[in-house]
Amino acid sequence: MNADEMKKMAAEAALEYVDGGIVGVGTGSTVNHFIDYLATIKHKIDGAVSSSEVSTERMKGHGIPVMDLNAAGELDIYVDGADESDHNLALIKGGGGALTREKIVAGASRKFVCIADGTKLVDILGKFPLPVEVIPMARSHVARQLVKLGGTPVWREDFITDNGNVILDVHNLEIMKPIEMENRINAIAGVVTTGLFAMRGADVLILGTGDGVKTVLPK
Repeated sequence: MNADEMKKMAAEAALEYVDGGIVGVGTGSTVNHFIDYLATIKHKIDGAVSSSEVSTERMKGHGIPVMDLNAAGELDIYVDGADESDHNLALIKGGGGALTREKIVAGASRKFVCIADGTKLVDILGKFPLPVEVIPMARSHVARQLVKLGGTPVWREDFITDNGNVILDVHNLEIMKPIEMENRINAIAGVVTTGLFAMRGADVLILGTGDGVKTVLPK
């Protein structure tokens, strides 16, 4: 079974957590499958809040109403993918560049359901480069501070976030204390947010594996 088939399995399984109302929807290849499945029950929900322009367009193409978070208020559920998850369901996200809006929608949701293929579950976060969204004028300053934290930041050239900012992908980190690292990076002047989702990690992780769907709860 290939990775895309495993992603589809996880995405379909997440429908069990959707019980009407307004659904928060993330970004990425696994979420694209979830959006396609969500379209099959769109008559059961009031609409969706999107974390990216890409997801918004995909949902609109399916006829799913997309709402502004300010109008929607607190959400019952947010469904999104991850680039890595540890066993406490702290995540690295932002490979697609939508980390800030993803973090906002996750923070506004009562339950965060993360969907991924089985390879995304790791013992220690950091093999996947950690994205950090940065105000453009602060790029070099932030990069210097990230080096002091032990990382090797690489500017994601020719990429601008939906918020008009740039991204530094931080390589060579071994993140033993995700909450502490999230706070330290967020405290750097010029950082919009980091792709570490530790203070607000996932509540449920649904993995598509070669042996079927596996549900993981925080340790």
